[in-house]
Amino acid sequence: MRSATSRALTTKPEVKRYYPTPALEKGLDILELFANTPEGLTVSEVARRLNRTMSEIFRMLLCLEQRGYLAQSANKDRYHLTLRLFRLAQEHPPTKRMVTEALPIMHWLAHELRQSCHLGVLDGGHVVILAQVDSPESTGFYVKMGSKVDLMHAATGHVILAHQSADACERAIHEWSLETKKKKPADLDGHLVKIRARGYERRASYEVTGIINISFPVLNSQGNAVAGLTVPYVKRIEDTVSIPQVIVALHKASQQISEALGALPEAEARAKKRGAGKTTAGKAKK
Repeated sequence: MRSATSRALTTKPEVKRYYPTPALEKGLDILELFANTPEGLTVSEVARRLNRTMSEIFRMLLCLEQRGYLAQSANKDRYHLTLRLFRLAQEHPPTKRMVTEALPIMHWLAHELRQSCHLGVLDGGHVVILAQVDSPESTGFYVKMGSKVDLMHAATGHVILAHQSADACERAIHEWSLETKKKKPADLDGHLVKIRARGYERRASYEVTGIINISFPVLNSQGNAVAGLTVPYVKRIEDTVSIPQVIVALHKASQQISEALGALPEAEARAKKRGAGKTTAGKAKK
């Protein structure tokens, strides 16, 4: 009789099973294609890009339209993605909870600073705006809820990257590279180190002249960033709110949202970090 050890050594490694689901894969291919084509597509364009027949694509588009994921343009010649996927994402419990916790604090922040603010999360190579609150002033600047911004062109994205684990940060950058076919900016690592040391991001907008984006991380119970809270600061004539005031209020708001999501109060988090550092140093001496 062979021993258990012998049997274990001769056991074949488990092979991952793959069960083809052509219809599901086809539908997902279509949704992903439309997600990357905001101007919409005709039936023939979808068929050509996915290398499918017109008839099978037409049936899939009709099904997706009936389910509310796609809609036709006014002249009925093109389809485009609706907000149904975005609404589904918002219904995902962690996301919904974060927005629920954040909105009252964001309304306070907008009223306090007389500036708009928005909450963004990473989605592949982009930042998606989950929530947004307008300035109470008659003039101002805001980023539309649901909009997507290139990860490398967003203060929100940079502050999230700077406050994640090294592995999570590298995965996000890798996804961005795959989507954009671009190499990681040469100065990115150094830039993220500066953000992490400062605790927030402050820089001129990549897209709009005259806007200073100030962004703080929203942390989870592990101390990693799950979102970024940003104020696109606009200096108005006779404005009494300064950038240092924005930084103080934004810091307070981001900390309140973080604590609502389970993060430690900042003082406790610092004390815990110092304690971990002393323990490591003690072990090294031994």
